[in-house]
Amino acid sequence: MVNSLFTALSGLKTHQDWLGVIGNNLANSNTPGFKSSRAVFSDLFSQTLRFGSQPGTTAGGRNPVQVGLGTQIADVSRNMNQGALTATGRPFDLAMNGNGWFVVSNGPDSFYTRVGTFGLDGSGTLVDQRTGFQVIGMNNQRIRLDTSSAFPPSATMQVDFAGNLPADVTGPLAQVQTTASGLMEGTSAQVLGGLAEPFDMTAGTFSMDIIVNGGAPVTLTMGPGTYQAIDVANAINALGAGVTATDVGGQVQLQTDKTGADTSLRILSGPTGFDLAAVVGLDGLPLTTGTEFVATGTSDLNLLSTNLNDYVSGDVIDLSGVDTDGTQISASFRYGIDGTTVNDLVTYVDGLYANATAAFDPATGQITLTANQTGPTGLSLAITEPSTPFKTNWAQHALTTTTVGTGPDTAVGSIEVYDPAGTAHPVTFTFERQADGSWNVIPSMDPAEGTVLSPTITGLTFNDNGSIATLPGVLDVSVMFNGQSASQQFTLDLGMPGMFQGITQFGGQSTLFAESQDGFGVGELTSIGVNAAGDIQGFYSNGQVNVLGELAVATFTNDNGLFQVGDNLFAESSNSGSRAVTKGQLGRAGEVVGGTIEGSNVEIAEEFVRLIEAQRGFQANARLVTTTDEVLAELVNLI
Repeated sequence: MVNSLFTALSGLKTHQDWLGVIGNNLANSNTPGFKSSRAVFSDLFSQTLRFGSQPGTTAGGRNPVQVGLGTQIADVSRNMNQGALTATGRPFDLAMNGNGWFVVSNGPDSFYTRVGTFGLDGSGTLVDQRTGFQVIGMNNQRIRLDTSSAFPPSATMQVDFAGNLPADVTGPLAQVQTTASGLMEGTSAQVLGGLAEPFDMTAGTFSMDIIVNGGAPVTLTMGPGTYQAIDVANAINALGAGVTATDVGGQVQLQTDKTGADTSLRILSGPTGFDLAAVVGLDGLPLTTGTEFVATGTSDLNLLSTNLNDYVSGDVIDLSGVDTDGTQISASFRYGIDGTTVNDLVTYVDGLYANATAAFDPATGQITLTANQTGPTGLSLAITEPSTPFKTNWAQHALTTTTVGTGPDTAVGSIEVYDPAGTAHPVTFTFERQADGSWNVIPSMDPAEGTVLSPTITGLTFNDNGSIATLPGVLDVSVMFNGQSASQQFTLDLGMPGMFQGITQFGGQSTLFAESQDGFGVGELTSIGVNAAGDIQGFYSNGQVNVLGELAVATFTNDNGLFQVGDNLFAESSNSGSRAVTKGQLGRAGEVVGGTIEGSNVEIAEEFVRLIEAQRGFQANARLVTTTDEVLAELVNLI
């Protein structure tokens, strides 16, 4: 009977301890980095009323008979699951996401915590603000941060370029003058009478109309009489109608004085008397036209379609203009003395210009005059005749500028280059297209900043698809900055051949720019942060980042074996295993998260359920005590 009292007592004590565990969990539900605990029960020794026996030949085996003597707390284990991370914005509020512990020390002893509420003390040492313990780094020493020193400058060693150079060529271009129309060679329109001499016109007056090149009719009147072919030809030539008649074997032949596709000839009966056209066999003929084709270099000037009257030896063609250097050109080409053909005229013109080239294009029949160098010039040429009547209509072949001389296409990128003292100097890089399609790179700078010692960089070419084909053989730029005792050299990174990184050459506008350079000036510390590896990084005004310290992250084989010493601190125990110190995200260590605090992993709802279970268990054991007391009272009352 007494055993039941002590059994109930063990249950009361055990559930009381369980309530203590639950209460501690609930009390620390808002404690940063707190790891909740759970109580694990086990029974006590049992009183054996009968031992078990094995089966025999005449009787079966029997089980042991035992009465339990109560319960006890067998284990209180921690739940090491990750707590929620809460952002605080403080750079030295740190949390572990995953395995690992921050290491702090009070001098002789090391402790471990998941709560990185750290900060700097007056000496610049990183400490745990809750306890004042020093935070330990990878060298197993305290972390002392240098927050006052400047970041030293660094001279520029490389300049990187990116963007596009235009594929559309607008320069460099040489100025070109071209005749407005090509020189054409042609045949005249002609007709031949179908009847031979003599021509009987004794009956009276005979007439016919001659229409040349679509103009007004010109009337020839003859008779009465008998005429030979030469007589009719002479009478036609005397009209001055722009047509020439000849005696061809006793027949009358007419052909226009001009040649070319614009010439035409038609013969009609006259307005008075008998039909002269019928007498000479020219009646009923259709409209006849001349032909035209592109002249050749060997074509005589008199055969040109725009020739109005044949040149004779000594006739003059005036040539005037301006060479590219401003030299005035004035000369006269004498037909039959300086030449007679188109090539003769062009060769004569070419000899007049020291800085330009005259040529004849047999495909178009045009005369061209091209400057020998690129860029804008005042190049010009005029072909005229000194007096009327003009032999050739040169106004139809006036030279005009068909290609304006322009300088090379350029694209400009500029960037600040740093000298060893950290002083920035603006340097400009002009990319200039050459006549062969390649690009030169011309570095330059203000004389007040220094002097570029390197020559122009040449030989940058591109493939048809816009990628770099060949890079210049030398991409180093040497400069002498004012205030420095020695020259400085840096390299240009334009990209890789065959690739589309760096500079390209596509259609469209230029987008070239100097993307970056690796130099920098002196920097002051502007902010501090901690990365996932636990590196304490200083961010400086010159854009540089410096590692000021490295947090140690400790891991253990058995985190549950750590000994809890309060203040969210743990110590090694004989069952935790030795610590392994590493950086964040290496080995078993998780990542360090800056600007956050890990929260408690207590699940309040779960604890409340366990609280109800503990309350009911305690209540049941209390009822057992009451019941046992009543039974004992009855037993006493038996006497």
